[in-house]
Amino acid sequence: MASAPEADDKYSQAILPDFCAAGTILVILLVAELVAIVLTLASFEAGAFLTELSKMSMYLLWLALAGTAVMCRIRPWAERQGNTQAFVICFVLLEVTCIVLAIVTYGLTVRFAEAVIIDDTRAGFLLRTIAISSIVIALAMRYLYVSSEWRRSIMLEAQARISALQALIRPHFLFNSMNTIASLTRSDPGKAEEAIEDLADLLRANLSAPKDRTTLKEELEVAAIYQRIEKLRLGDRLSVRWDIDELPMRALIPSLTIQPLLENAIYHGIELLPDGGEVKVTGRRINDDLHITIRNPVAPDRVRRKDGNKMAMANIRQRFELAYGNRATVDVEETDSDYKVQLQFPCEESTT
Repeated sequence: MASAPEADDKYSQAILPDFCAAGTILVILLVAELVAIVLTLASFEAGAFLTELSKMSMYLLWLALAGTAVMCRIRPWAERQGNTQAFVICFVLLEVTCIVLAIVTYGLTVRFAEAVIIDDTRAGFLLRTIAISSIVIALAMRYLYVSSEWRRSIMLEAQARISALQALIRPHFLFNSMNTIASLTRSDPGKAEEAIEDLADLLRANLSAPKDRTTLKEELEVAAIYQRIEKLRLGDRLSVRWDIDELPMRALIPSLTIQPLLENAIYHGIELLPDGGEVKVTGRRINDDLHITIRNPVAPDRVRRKDGNKMAMANIRQRFELAYGNRATVDVEETDSDYKVQLQFPCEESTT
């Protein structure tokens, strides 16, 4: 019943599903029909099952539709009141809706007794409706509470993993960058100043308040800053070819995805090659999915420890799974001379 969590904070705090969505309405109607079957099985007389089921189904489906319509209208306002208040408000309004519909239904049976018959007194019928609806609504409210807490824990876990990845700015990179800047201060003060500004921008981007997702434009800008700093250190040994013109720059991507992959490609690939090499970053949009590939050559006879590489890849995989579920993939292809990471995920563009 609960909608999938989004990156925005308002979704991580949502405690109620979108009652206006077709999928939610379908689930509610199915649950109402299951309740109708259970109640009919518990009370029907032999030979009258289908008749009793039809009457019970009509009544409960109308109750479900009326309650869904009420919740669709009040959900945004109710959630602004806070978790406890929202649950109390929803419970009371749903109970009132059930009571009103029960009164109307009983009145119709009195007026059109030949079409619909309720074998009970008015008070008895209302009491049974209140008792059954209270139990069902209370169970539904409990489910929604557990579901909201689960979504909240998932979002907090995702934030923690993002923070962990943001902390993985390798010391060797900072030391090498500072050494590069120190040497440039003597040979080319202008480039040294540019390098300091780029390093400050990169640190600001990595250490800023974590976000679940960012736009491709912002993510690629961070990667380009990192590339410029490494270019100062490695010189002509490093070349990065960007083939990303087909990518929509407003598309959303889990933050800190491209820069760590580019860092791995340089640190575990290009830096170990005596003559350097070229990192190729390609991006395509195919139907509703985005495909991004980062490829780099490797030195077959010189291998660094891959703990950091594996940690970054595992972190990226986990965050893609949290953001997209089974709609995204993070694949790695490795040969003796080549290392390639392929990302595939749904294209969801920012509205801001």
